[in-house]
Amino acid sequence: MTRPSMKKQLLPAALIAVAVGGSATAFAWTAGVIGPRRVSGGTIANALEYNLGGAKTGYRRAHAKGICFAGDFRANGAGAALAGASVLKRGDTPVIGRFSLGGGNPLATDGRTVFHAMALLLRTPDRQEWRMALDDTPIFPVATPEDFVALQYASRPDPKTGKPDPKLMGAFIKQHPETKAFQDYLAKAVLPDSFGNAPYYSINAFRFTDPSGTTRLVRWQFVPETPLHGLDKDTLANLPRDYLVDAFIARTRHTPSRWHLQLIVANPGDVTDRATVAWSGPHRTIDAGVLTIDRAQTEEQGVCRDLNFDPTILPPGIAISDDPLLPARSKAYATSFTRRAGEGPGPSAAGHDFARQGAR
Repeated sequence: MTRPSMKKQLLPAALIAVAVGGSATAFAWTAGVIGPRRVSGGTIANALEYNLGGAKTGYRRAHAKGICFAGDFRANGAGAALAGASVLKRGDTPVIGRFSLGGGNPLATDGRTVFHAMALLLRTPDRQEWRMALDDTPIFPVATPEDFVALQYASRPDPKTGKPDPKLMGAFIKQHPETKAFQDYLAKAVLPDSFGNAPYYSINAFRFTDPSGTTRLVRWQFVPETPLHGLDKDTLANLPRDYLVDAFIARTRHTPSRWHLQLIVANPGDVTDRATVAWSGPHRTIDAGVLTIDRAQTEEQGVCRDLNFDPTILPPGIAISDDPLLPARSKAYATSFTRRAGEGPGPSAAGHDFARQGAR
């Protein structure tokens, strides 16, 4: 169950956003004028804003639509064989987090073929922190920060058609078969009909060091106890705008949702520095405990919209790998947080009906 102290933290908080990128920068990236050394947090944030056609004032630049939740993680102690972090030792740790959908439009419909995300903050009594930003896809569309930025410019929707320029996107896909592989995966994958029945993946690999000093590369995933059910992709356009958000808030009033944390140890030869490559075949897998979410709230009522879920904030015993996306994610998250802190609070884009009804 959620600890009382954690429930008290679920108070009104600010949801904030970022500034606008420019077409001149887009041209520079397309022309190859700007190189890898220029991929700062600001460069990534600008690219995301350019893709959206301008920042949405008062909202996050990415994963703009979301809801807050709280719960706890009950570790069974098995994960301590891989890392000495307190959170993996037997016991309970309070959790606060956020569910969201891909994209920077906070008013977008939930009926879209986009990935769903879960962000977590686990803080142990000895003040160790483990922050996570997970997706319901096991792979990412690009392998480097440079390619991520270029993808934002190539895939910007044309206001007239709602689709990317076929020439720009076609040229990008031709040079990046891993992005085409991600698109093919997403087209065939089950689109979960609830935040509560989807698996969530770390995507990147991390270094786990056990108490004896042995280091292993690990990915992890949260596997839901609730069976996965999919949305009918042919009827997505007919879903209510906040279908997933409203359904999860309503569900959590009556029953908690649970996931098992599975730590997956890399085999020799596994690719550990490119998030575009899935691991296949048998792997050593440790069930490290159960995540329980038993309270969900709109972002006016919850604390999650003021949090930076930087996945490189890690407890002792866990460190980043050589995956170049990880330091880039940290820089982008910091830039976004600074920008939206200057914007000030904005209204929640999702679950607003529950807010008016006084959701418990």
